[in-house]
Amino acid sequence: MRTNDVPVLQGGYAPVYEENVFDDLKVIGEIPSDLNGMYVRNGPNPRFVEEGRYHWFDGDGMLHSVLFEGGKVQYRNRWVMTDSLKEELGAGRSLWRGIKEPPRRDRPDMPIKNTSNTDVKFHNGKLVTMWYLGGDLYESDPYSLETTGKKPIDSRIAPLPVSAHSRVDERTNEFLFFAYGKEAPYMHYGVIGADGSLKHLIPVALPGPRLPHDMAITEHYTILHDFPLFHDQDALAAGRHKLKFHSELPSRFAVAPRYGSVDQIRWFEAKPTYMYHVSNAWEEVNARGETEIVMTGTPFRLSRDRDGNIEADKVTRQATNLEHDFIFYEWRFNLATGQTYERVIDDIVNTEFPIVNSWMQGYKTRYSWNVLMGRNRVPEQPRFCGLTRFDLQTGTVQAYNGGVDFWYSEAPFAPRDNWKHEDDGYLVGFVWNGTEQRSEVHVFDASNVGQGPVCRILLPKRVPHGFHATWVSKPRLLAELG
Repeated sequence: MRTNDVPVLQGGYAPVYEENVFDDLKVIGEIPSDLNGMYVRNGPNPRFVEEGRYHWFDGDGMLHSVLFEGGKVQYRNRWVMTDSLKEELGAGRSLWRGIKEPPRRDRPDMPIKNTSNTDVKFHNGKLVTMWYLGGDLYESDPYSLETTGKKPIDSRIAPLPVSAHSRVDERTNEFLFFAYGKEAPYMHYGVIGADGSLKHLIPVALPGPRLPHDMAITEHYTILHDFPLFHDQDALAAGRHKLKFHSELPSRFAVAPRYGSVDQIRWFEAKPTYMYHVSNAWEEVNARGETEIVMTGTPFRLSRDRDGNIEADKVTRQATNLEHDFIFYEWRFNLATGQTYERVIDDIVNTEFPIVNSWMQGYKTRYSWNVLMGRNRVPEQPRFCGLTRFDLQTGTVQAYNGGVDFWYSEAPFAPRDNWKHEDDGYLVGFVWNGTEQRSEVHVFDASNVGQGPVCRILLPKRVPHGFHATWVSKPRLLAELG
């Protein structure tokens, strides 16, 4: 396997090949006794590196978990055993090239390898892993991390490429998703119930094939995205994937009742931009008695020329080269007037991968905990260099960075046992300590991120840099699994 000439196959990015279980881990500080549950993170970890140009997003999915129980911890990692990985293991080599190379024309069923490496959620007693380009969903046992198979899907969903960023409503235990592809109507939206059955599915017509990344939910509504960063149509017709920012087009947001019909979808327009991740959304009644849907997230900071015009080519390169420069932003969609109001929450601190207290997803929140993004030292090698805590009520932000050689992960909110208020808990995440050349798990007091971790758990094996994570509290585990 080649690694020396590819930045995202070196250092903290380099893959690991063993599946391990570790107990009796060394702890600096003290693990809070009221922190009980499971932290799980997904990310790319190539078993075989294909020929051609490699991209960080190409690696096979691997789950890494840390189980907290009564002040003790256990670490475990395991491959997401997708159909494509099984094929390659049988062949003993890579059978697909990455997203920088042309797709396989002999495999219309899977021209690009579904690695299921992007996100992980807990639903109906299983961990569900997903892929950012959309495809089959895979389920794993939450304790062993063993892949148990594909998520059972209703025949109406089966042909649809389900996106990575589905949402689980912890209050209803529903799995809300969107699927998108290259054939009309180009998007679908659906709801899977707590028992795994399909409760709702509708088409959402788009003008053409798009590249939405995330979605948002409120108590009664779902918000779907149509941003003007999508395929170069000439390249797409030739079978190649090439991005283009269409600065002449607005951003569009579809607001639909959770179980709404096609004719109940309402479209709202806003300034052109692109966004990977939503922080939260909720319903709010304004001073005039009108209901507004409020959505917060971390869109790109768009490059502009001296006259204030968007430099579309630079925006495209920003996305292609993983040059991360983001702002924290708010949109308000007025259901009475059809108007959109938007504002900058913060354009000073560069952050991404926002998370909230997941029990309050879809309801008004005061806090958002985001990953602090650093400037790339090497092209296509992003740096997650700390954690932040935004207070939307006071308009302030608190940040923590352990030093230039530390690399962080998305750190989900972990409520303390019998939590009482929104930030009554912890943040838990993997950290690469470049100074000591080791991986650690850091636990932060969510109400005071700036003071640094309350404890650090040292791991005997490296955890490669990854993407999204989830926290499953002990009560949720017991309710679903007993």
